[in-house]
Amino acid sequence: MSDAREDGDHGKAHTDEAALSARLQRLGEGLARQRADETSPRQDRAATASGYAKGFRLSSELVAGVVVGAGLGWLADRWLGIAPWGLIVFVLLGFTAGVLNVMRSAGVVAGGGIEDGLRKDREG
Repeated sequence: MSDAREDGDHGKAHTDEAALSARLQRLGEGLARQRADETSPRQDRAATASGYAKGFRLSSELVAGVVVGAGLGWLADRWLGIAPWGLIVFVLLGFTAGVLNVMRSAGVVAGGGIEDGLRKDREG
């Protein structure tokens, strides 16, 4: 009689073990899904931050070109006494330089600076 009871306890332990391993497998799958869900928002946040940084850099280059042009135009007006013309011409030049800098930074236009011209002369 005690053998039957021991055999029943062994069967119960086996079913408990199977239920525990099934539960452990479901928990592992849930953790894997949770980890996959957590990595994508982090990547999205990094991409968003990178986009913001690039946008601020490009906008600051455009604004800097216009501000430097306006400053040089104002100085030209004061020193040369050509009232609005220095400011007008240099603001337009500053805007053009700012747009060109933005396009170079964005990779739309290849940088054609002095260093590039010197390298081409040396190479060919």
